[in-house]
Amino acid sequence: MSLKSEIQGFDISGHSAAVIGCGGLGTNIAVHLAGAGIGRLLLIDYDRVEARNLNRQYFYTGADVGEEKARLLAARLQAYAPETEIAYHAGAYEAALCDGYEIVLIAVDNLETRRAVNADCAASGKPFVNGSINGFFGTAYLCIPGKTPDLSAAGCLDGAGIKNRSPSSTAAIIGAYEAKLAIDYFLGHTQSAGLLYIYDNNEIRSLQIRRNDLDQL
Repeated sequence: MSLKSEIQGFDISGHSAAVIGCGGLGTNIAVHLAGAGIGRLLLIDYDRVEARNLNRQYFYTGADVGEEKARLLAARLQAYAPETEIAYHAGAYEAALCDGYEIVLIAVDNLETRRAVNADCAASGKPFVNGSINGFFGTAYLCIPGKTPDLSAAGCLDGAGIKNRSPSSTAAIIGAYEAKLAIDYFLGHTQSAGLLYIYDNNEIRSLQIRRNDLDQL
C-alpha cells in the first residue's frame, strides 16, 4: 500500500481518467486526482495560456502566456505526483483519445464539446462527470449511461459552461467536486450519480434528476 493510500484510507492507483480542458476546472480536477494517487491521467486541451484566465488557473504564470496548457499542466503535475502516469493531447477532443480510460471529466467552456462527450459516452457506456461555473455559481454531475439521465435531462446543455468572470474559488469548489465524484465512482459509491450538485454562493445542494421519460432512477 502506498503512503497516499495509507493516509487516505483508499487506493485509486488502479484507476484512470481523462480530463477534457486544462483551465480553471481542469487544473483543479487534475491536481486532486493526481494528489489522491490515481494510476493514469490523460489531459486534453487545444488552447494556450491567456493572461485573462490566470486568476483561476494557478498552475500557470504570466511567463507561460501563449504556451500549450495541456503540455505545461502535464509536466507540472508529473513533478507533483511522479507515481501517476500522465499523458496529454494538445489538441481538440476526440472520442478515441479516451479509449482505455475509465471515466471522462468535462471542464470546457463550449457546448459543442460537452454535447460530443455526452453523445460519445452514451454510445460507449463510459461514465463521465460534467462541471460548469459562472460567477459564484456552479454545478457538478456524474452520469452513468444507461443508469442515470444524460446532460440534456440534467439541464447541463443549456449554457456556455465556464465564464471568464468566475473567481478562482468557484473553479476550485466545482473542480474539486468533479474529482470527488470520479473518486466516488472508482470506490463504487454510485449513490452520487444522477444528482446535480449545485453551488450557489455560500450554499451547496443537490437535485435528483429524472429521465426524460419520468422513469425512476
